[in-house]
Order: sequence, then C-alpha cells, then structure tokens
Amino acid sequence: MIEAVHIGKSFFQAEPTKGKFSSIRTLFSRQQKEIKAVDDISFSIREGDFVGYIGPNGAGKSTTIKMLSGILHPTCGDIRVGGYSPQTERKKVAANIGVVFGQRTQLWWDLPVRDSFEILQAMYKIDAPSYRKAMDRYNELLDLHEFLDTPVRKLSLGQRMRADLAAALLHDPPVLFLDEPTIGLDVVAKTRIRSFLREVNQTGKKTILLTTHDMDDIEQLCSRIILINHGKKMLDTTLDGLRNQIGLTSMIVAEYRSEPVVPAVIEGVVRAEVAGNELFLYFDKAKTSSPKLLAELGKWGEPVDIRMKEPDIEEVIKRLY
Repeated sequence: MIEAVHIGKSFFQAEPTKGKFSSIRTLFSRQQKEIKAVDDISFSIREGDFVGYIGPNGAGKSTTIKMLSGILHPTCGDIRVGGYSPQTERKKVAANIGVVFGQRTQLWWDLPVRDSFEILQAMYKIDAPSYRKAMDRYNELLDLHEFLDTPVRKLSLGQRMRADLAAALLHDPPVLFLDEPTIGLDVVAKTRIRSFLREVNQTGKKTILLTTHDMDDIEQLCSRIILINHGKKMLDTTLDGLRNQIGLTSMIVAEYRSEPVVPAVIEGVVRAEVAGNELFLYFDKAKTSSPKLLAELGKWGEPVDIRMKEPDIEEVIKRLY
C-alpha cells in the first residue's frame, strides 16, 4: 500500500560568514550547506498494517510524512501510495489518504466544526448518504456531537484532535498518516484517541503510519516499528524485536509512608532500588505486567503515591548506540 524506495530530502542553507556585518553578508553569500533531513530510506507497508515511525526530534519523521502525502517532493528516490506517485499524481493520492498533524489543524479556525466538515464534504465530493453514514460513525466513536457547533478556535486540544481525525477520514481513505496525534493530550484524551485508531485499523482495515514520541502509543497500537535517526533508517522490526535488541524497561516509582521492606528478587523486575521512602522498580513488560506489580506494592509497606514512567524515544536511540 505504501512503498518508499531510496528516498531522500535535502535542504540548503547559506553558510554563515564571519566578521563585521556577517548577518547581512550571509544573506548574499553563494556558499551553501546541504542538510540531509531524510537520507536514503526504503520501506514497504502492506494494506491494513499499523506501523510506528519513531525517532528523536529532528530525525526526519515529519519530512517523510510530508513527502508521502505530496506536500514535499523528495530530492531523490521513488514513492508510491496506493499505486500512485504523490509527486506526479497528487490529486489521486489526496483522494486516497488522510493526514493529521498534531501541532496544526486542517479545520477552519473561526468556523464551527460542522461547517468545516461540510466544506470537506464538498471538496472531496462526498455524496449525502456517505457523508451522513461517516458522521454517524465518527459521532459514535469520538463523541463529536459535544462540540459540532463550536468554533474550532474554542476547542480544547483533545476535542480538536478528535475533530481532525474525523475530518481526515470523512472521505473514507484507505491510508492514514498521523504525525504525533497524541502530543500534549491528557491520559483520558490519549486513551480515547488510541481506542479510535485501533477501531479504524482493525474494523476499517486502514493502513496507518504513525509518528510519535509516546512509547504507550507504540505498545498499544503498532504491530511494526521503523526507527530513524539523523535521517537514516536504524531499525525495522516488531515491538518484541525492539525489546530483545535494546532491552526496554518501564519504571514504577512508589513513595511509602516509611521505608519499604522489599524482597531481594521480584519476578519480572530487572532492578529494584530503595532511596529513603521511595521505591524504583525497573521491569520488562514482556515478563510481567504493571497491574501485577501494582498489586504487590502494598505488601512491602503503605504506599502514599505511585507513578509510572515509560521509556522515551531518546532512551531508545541511546540504547542503539
């Protein structure tokens, strides 16, 4: 469904000059520096797959999404989405994809959400029965009725993201590109978004490419992971393959009323550390579950606060080196 063959994207910026009036002279300088945002990346994604595309800030994730959706043209390489080229057959690709950028919206800022949807209906030439069917479905899955008549600028971040997801899927595209759709959302909003994406992938058979910095997104949604850094592909594997290669550990931090008495060996726990009244448990989710460990915490003392921390993308990158 998605095919990228040796794609690359370079940007050029003027080389800074030194001395007096350096900023002004740099504007007229002909010396340029090449920056490779994406450097010789290839991958193939089958119909119905849910793939996580991860990496640190500046790795080239958003640039790749923009090339796949036709917003940017690759400097080199070839791209096919649903059999079409985003560069030479952009209208056909646009009809077959939905795109959501977590930090910007495709909705009209001052219009009610309902008006934005109706504009998109006209743009994509969606017939009335299909539009009503789509709206009924997304109303049910995303509770859109709460804010359909609210101007987009007055929506909370979670509401806007739900509206953007529905907007991207109104024309029923087989492919969905998501660029950090859960960024800045609270736990409740993230849970609702993940549940919706799981539904459209499994029931609607949508092919989804997701960029994210949240490892919970990866764990709960993705069957495959492509990891990039400095524009280069570092890894293409399953979540289990990533764990086996890097040894990802999650962490539970429990604060007790007094210093806890912790057994020397805890099943599934890689490391346990006690610092005063705090207990730090590092564990592998492949060997034990967080609910199981949470049930054990009360046996070692009286907990007054419990929090969890998932490994972040930067930690994943560090482990690869």
